[in-house]
Amino acid sequence: MDIAIIGSNMVDLITYVDRIPKEGETLEAPSFEMGYGGKGANQAVAAAKLGSKVMMVTKVGDDIFADNTIKNLQEYGIDTEFSSKVPKTPSGVAPIFVNPQSKNRILIVKGANQYLLPEDIDRATNKLKQCSLIVLQLEVPLSTIYYAIDFAYKNHIPVLLNPAPATPDLDFHSVCKCDFFVPNETELEILTGMPVETEEQVQAAAAKLVDNGVKNVIVTMGERGVLWVTKEKVQRVASYQVDAIDTTGAGDAFIGCFSHFYVKEKDIRKAITIANAFAGLSVTRRGTQKSYPTKEELETFLSSQ
Repeated sequence: MDIAIIGSNMVDLITYVDRIPKEGETLEAPSFEMGYGGKGANQAVAAAKLGSKVMMVTKVGDDIFADNTIKNLQEYGIDTEFSSKVPKTPSGVAPIFVNPQSKNRILIVKGANQYLLPEDIDRATNKLKQCSLIVLQLEVPLSTIYYAIDFAYKNHIPVLLNPAPATPDLDFHSVCKCDFFVPNETELEILTGMPVETEEQVQAAAAKLVDNGVKNVIVTMGERGVLWVTKEKVQRVASYQVDAIDTTGAGDAFIGCFSHFYVKEKDIRKAITIANAFAGLSVTRRGTQKSYPTKEELETFLSSQ
C-alpha cells in the first residue's frame, strides 16, 4: 500500500450561480450537479487516478448516499476495507456555490464523518503500517487527527496534514510531528492570525509556523502558485496558466497528486511542480473528482508546456 487517507467523504451538491442571493432573496440558478467529494475522498481519488495504491479509513451514513459513495471509491481502485457505515446517521454533504468567475463558497455538513474515531485507526493498524504516507484533513474530529499523527509518528510513517477547514484550535504540538503541512492562504491566515494578501505576507505567516517547529509548510495560492517554506529555504513554484471554470476541489487535487509523486520519487519540489499542473487541469472542468485528469492527460499537458 502506498498511501493511507484517514478522513472525510462528502456528497457535493453544486449550484452554479450568476451571483449569491442577498438575505431574503430568491434567485434562479443556471445549473446544478451532484458529485462525490469530501477532502479525504478527493485526495484519495486524485492519488489513485495517478496509479497509487490507496486505502481509505472513513465513515458514511446509512442513507441513500452511503453505498454509492463506497462504490465510487472502489471504482477508482481504492481499498475500502475500513470504510464503514454509521447507523441512523446521514452521510456528509457539501452544498457548493460557484460563480461565473469560477470562485466557490462551500458549506459542509459532517454527518457520519464526525464519527470517525481513534478506534477506527486501531482496527486498521496492520494495513496502515504498510503505507508510505498518511494523509489527513480536518473534516473529522480533531481527537482522531491527533491520534493518527501519534500513530504515524510512533511507526515512522510520514504524515501530510491539510488543515482544512482551518481552526485556530489546532494543536501545533501535534502538528510539528507531521512532515508536510499544506494550507491555502485563507487557512494560513486563520491559523496564524496574520495577513496573507501579498506573497511577502504569506511567506511571513508560513515562517511563523516553521519557527514553531513545522518542518515543511506548503502554501497553495491558486493562480499565484505555491510557496514552500522550511527552516533552510523559501521556494516559490509557479502555477500553470489555464482558463478556470470551477476551482472546487483544486486544493485536494494538488494534495493527492503531490502525495503520489512524493511517495514515488521523494523529490518535494518536483512533486509540487507536477501537482500544480494536475490542480491546474482540474479547474478547467466542472466538479471535483470527475474533474481530475488521468495520468495520460497529465503527461500530455506537461509535455505541451
